[in-house]
Amino acid sequence: MSLFRKIFGSSNDASENENESEFNNTPSSFSLLPVDEKFTYSFKKNGGKFIYCEDLNEVKEQFLNILEENDWFECEAMCFENKLFSMLDENKLEYKNVTNPKFLFASCENLIADEGSVLFSSNQIKQNKPNDLPSNIIILATTSQIIESKSDGLRGIKKKYDKDYPTNITTIKYFEKAKEEDFLQYGSAAKNLYLLLLEDL
Repeated sequence: MSLFRKIFGSSNDASENENESEFNNTPSSFSLLPVDEKFTYSFKKNGGKFIYCEDLNEVKEQFLNILEENDWFECEAMCFENKLFSMLDENKLEYKNVTNPKFLFASCENLIADEGSVLFSSNQIKQNKPNDLPSNIIILATTSQIIESKSDGLRGIKKKYDKDYPTNITTIKYFEKAKEEDFLQYGSAAKNLYLLLLEDL
């Protein structure tokens, strides 16, 4: 059984309670967790929804499930990446010259384990600020994109792109509205975020 199958549960969804107790760690032991478990814990704590996928067929199936769950068929989607257009075409979603997109469909630069956030650049969201993006987001990422910290992500971007350095590097961290006023969330709109996480390790 894959380590990620154990951590993320199958797409059939293992019981939430098992996951809750598995990640009920004290702050002192949190730093000792493997990077994948750390991301899982932080991402869920921030209110993100993720679906672990073993192959591309499962990714397409789960993408369809998300569309069904939210009734997003025959609507507009925001997407700037050629490699993702085929999934939108398959589901008859409009993504060219859109005026009222229901959701953003994108990949990301990295998944940040210590804060459970998603790191983007202009390659995924052009020059849009997080607050300018639709309130619903579907991210397609791979397990190899999980890294420890934001500084690791910035170093990785520098190394990956060398001279053609992307602009508008930003993270999205809050995936549900805070139950109480939280000054850390001030000025940042919470996003309803789905993460399709494809196993590639």
